[in-house]
Amino acid sequence: MSTTGATADPLAALGSLPGVAESVESVRKAVDRVYGHRVMRRRSTAVTSEAALRGARGSAALSGADWALEEVRRRSDFGADDQALAVGAALRLTAEAGQLLSIWRQSPLRVLARLHLVAAADQGDEVGRPRQAGESVDEPLIELELPTADEVAGRLDGLAQLIVAGSSAPALVTAAVVHGELLALRPFVSRNGLVARAAERVVLIGSGLDPKSVCPAEVGHAELGRAAYLAALEGYVSGTPEGMAAWITHCGRAIELGARESTAVCEALQRGAA
Repeated sequence: MSTTGATADPLAALGSLPGVAESVESVRKAVDRVYGHRVMRRRSTAVTSEAALRGARGSAALSGADWALEEVRRRSDFGADDQALAVGAALRLTAEAGQLLSIWRQSPLRVLARLHLVAAADQGDEVGRPRQAGESVDEPLIELELPTADEVAGRLDGLAQLIVAGSSAPALVTAAVVHGELLALRPFVSRNGLVARAAERVVLIGSGLDPKSVCPAEVGHAELGRAAYLAALEGYVSGTPEGMAAWITHCGRAIELGARESTAVCEALQRGAA
């Protein structure tokens, strides 16, 4: 995987890259503002539910299904066309992410397989396992060079080992690396972007940074825009210190924007407007 050198704790080493510590601190303050809101003491379940809906909408938008929030809220049929299928997959993944926390630290590859199974339940026999040699990938919005199946297998194993071993790295760093590595590898034949963003969510919840899942990074990624998302991803794939720092800080900004979104939800709930 793309890191800055072989150390006992390579994820922790990424925390010392320029701008990363500042991003970590800014994210922590943004998250604390949401959790400190008076509405969270009484109606945190409502905030979590709304964050899940908005996060799913944002993730689907980055996969080409940019629906209005009220359309996502209103619809019950998500099998009509490709965009509807993507939105439905994003909603299912958001619901599933919180159910997999106990498995993630012991068997992250099982969690990734489960996430793909949930996301691509409407597809064929390739669902729920990494792609094999000769299989194509349906991920048209990411045009980076596609790693081979053998490289995917090796790098997934390496990522899993890092997760199981644990790290002193801030949650932002770990979440960004998991997200970036899955986007770079595109290990499944489809729905890789949705799975990568769901895995980021799993890390943020399981790390304790956002245990109630009220700071949807997917909202921020969508707000920052697909062009900025792909440009930051290119930095990750480059493996340079500057590129890695740019990706991590981009993910940090996305979490901050997700936190801002939920702060607005708290304000609306307080006024009785949502």
